[in-house]
Parts: sequence; structure tokens; C-alpha cells
Amino acid sequence: MTIAPPSEPLGAQAPDQPREVHRLRVLTVNTHKGFTAFNRRFILPELREAVRSTSADLVFLQEVLGGHDGHASKFSNWPQMSQYEFLADSMWSDFAYGRNAVYPDGHHGNAVLSKYPILRYTNLDISITGPERRGLLHCVLQVPGHDEVHAICVHLSLLESHRQLQLALLGQLLDSLPADAPVIIAGDFNDWQLRGNATLAKRQDLHEAFERHNGQLAKTYPARFPLLRLDRVYVRNATSHGPIILGNKPWTHLSDHLPLAVEIHL
Repeated sequence: MTIAPPSEPLGAQAPDQPREVHRLRVLTVNTHKGFTAFNRRFILPELREAVRSTSADLVFLQEVLGGHDGHASKFSNWPQMSQYEFLADSMWSDFAYGRNAVYPDGHHGNAVLSKYPILRYTNLDISITGPERRGLLHCVLQVPGHDEVHAICVHLSLLESHRQLQLALLGQLLDSLPADAPVIIAGDFNDWQLRGNATLAKRQDLHEAFERHNGQLAKTYPARFPLLRLDRVYVRNATSHGPIILGNKPWTHLSDHLPLAVEIHL
């Protein structure tokens, strides 16, 4: 039998066990495939530094390139790895990618970067009809002190009718998850008419962070003169704190969307 030394309080956490985590710093950003608005300049290295500066625990990315042969041959500073791996660098040990759109030169989709292990993930194809390809990237995270934490990265259609069908699929996914598990849903909802938010508001188990704290959704598009409330962070079985629109330089020059940052308490 091993007896703890006198200096160790009875019931103290074992040194090899991670401390329980009850706060997650969350960032969501539409990366615009690593280019400025109107594709004028390739700025992925600058974007990586800006994302790193937030010290987020969990990053939701939309429109991130998994690969692109044409750009790789054109730009000398194009990374030799996927954009999500380049952005993860050494700060986020785990990442998941959901490929949505495929074309001759490459493909893009959603990605999640996490400082905590991603136990498993699935990419749900929610494309309706036509060339527009969309997905819900669902990750199950191993956060110390919790059985499961669910992260869902969202990028919805440009068409209202498609968005409503996609929100129904999101609802089915939510209904399939453990009723008491924390869930964070973030991304680009393209919901400029706010009808999608009205649909989600009918669910009593969800709240949107900016709407809860500021009384309205965040204006994020276009980045330099934001007028439309396209990007969101919804939470279930957790609370949101200190939501911030990252609306200053360099963010206004790094994409056509402004990023959102929120602290989530589990």
C-alpha cells in the first residue's frame, strides 16, 4: 500500500491526472481560403499569427483549404501541408477537417483545432441541390472533468430554403446527442435575413452568445464595414461570457468576415 507524503492534502489530485477544465476560449473565423477580400492577397501566414494571438482553446474554421495544386505552384510561401495543419502549428495538438467542396485543383471545407483530444469526428453532408456543397463538422472532445464536449462547425447555404433544411439536419444532430452534454455550435450561418436564428430560437436548450449578452447578433460581414450578422456561436448545457467581435486590425484585412471570440463555461 502506498501512503501519500504528509505534505500532500488528503484527496489532492494525483499528479498524473489533468486538472478539470471548466472554461474554454472559443474562436470562429471564416478564413476565406487564406486570402483577403476579393482574393487580392494571400495572407495565411499573417492569419496564423493573428489566430495564435487569441490563445483560443478551440478554433472553428470555415472555408479552409485542404489542398490546392494551382495556388501551391503560384505562391512561394504556400505551405507544404494543408491550411488547417498550418494554422494548428504547435498550439493545437488535435484537429479535424471536413471536406465539403471538391474541384480539379483541390478542396475546401470546415475544420476544428483543439488543445484537447478529439476522440472522434464526423462530417455530415448537408448539401441540398446544385453545385453548392456544405457540411456540419461534428467533433467529440475529451475535456478533463467532462464525459464529452461536442463541437459543431457550421457553414450553411447562401439560399434561404436550403438553410432551413440544413438547420433541420442540425436539429436532428442535436437531438441525437446526450441531453446533458455541453455543445458548442459555431461558424458562418449565412443567415442575413435572421430567419435561421428565429428557427434556432424555438429550441429552449440553445442560446446565442452575442444575442444573450448584447441583445443582438454580431455584425461580421463584410469585414471592413460589417452590416450583416452572419457568424454565430450557439451554446447548449453551458454558459457564454465576454463575447467579442474582433473588428480591429489586423482582422479587418485577413478575411471578408470578422472573427468572433467567446469564453464558454462548462
